[in-house]
Amino acid sequence: MDSQHHPKQNYLLAALPNAEFAQLSPHLELVPLLTGDVLSESGGKPHYVYFPTSAILSLHCQLQNGSSSEIAGVGNEGMLGVSLFMGGVTTPSRAVVQTSGHGYRMAAHLLLDEFRRSGHVMRLLLRYTQALLSNMAQTAVCNRHHSVEQQLCRWLLLTADRLDSCELRTTQELISTMLGVRREGITEAARKLQDLGLIRYRRGHITVLDRAGLESQSCECYGVIRREFSRLLPSTSYRHAPSLSVLHYQRPPNRTRSISAM
Repeated sequence: MDSQHHPKQNYLLAALPNAEFAQLSPHLELVPLLTGDVLSESGGKPHYVYFPTSAILSLHCQLQNGSSSEIAGVGNEGMLGVSLFMGGVTTPSRAVVQTSGHGYRMAAHLLLDEFRRSGHVMRLLLRYTQALLSNMAQTAVCNRHHSVEQQLCRWLLLTADRLDSCELRTTQELISTMLGVRREGITEAARKLQDLGLIRYRRGHITVLDRAGLESQSCECYGVIRREFSRLLPSTSYRHAPSLSVLHYQRPPNRTRSISAM
């Protein structure tokens, strides 16, 4: 393994018993994941599953008119590819790299074989799937019933939880797409949070000055998602971000790079 990277930087892999991890580890390939990379398309059959370590992935639901919204994020607490062992064969959502970093990929059929063979792997992945579905359901409710400001708080908190360096490279356009709102709405919401002294927002930079205050301004959805992951996956030690987080917005590559069939 690379001295700077290890599969157990992904909490699902770290939660596996030693015997099961030893079975999987020879088949795990470290890969760079760049902002804008398309890992899977809606309706496509995945060739790989991904276990992010420092990258963050975004699952999108797309409409016929081309618009889309994020239905869940996946970071070092989880994996991409749950449809594989749920019997659906194809994936219902589009998966794009939201934040550059690294992760480990594995041939889909190898994980499926291990899922069918090992009770530990099966139970862990099914619990993660339940947590992910709860995340999706809560996100749908949040996007329908809560203000843009509350949605932005939820998104900032969940994103910060998944980061080691507390630095994110993305764009306001991407955030507005993920939340399904206009870019102007994101700008206005960020300005309100700055006026409250919770963040500092200037030239594409957001510094979280008061995490507890940010949590108090968020809706209950952030807490519901966190508690469900903690309940179902206590051994993964889902990270709580530090009180001071710096999020930096940078434009992703102009062209997306599909690597789902590498």
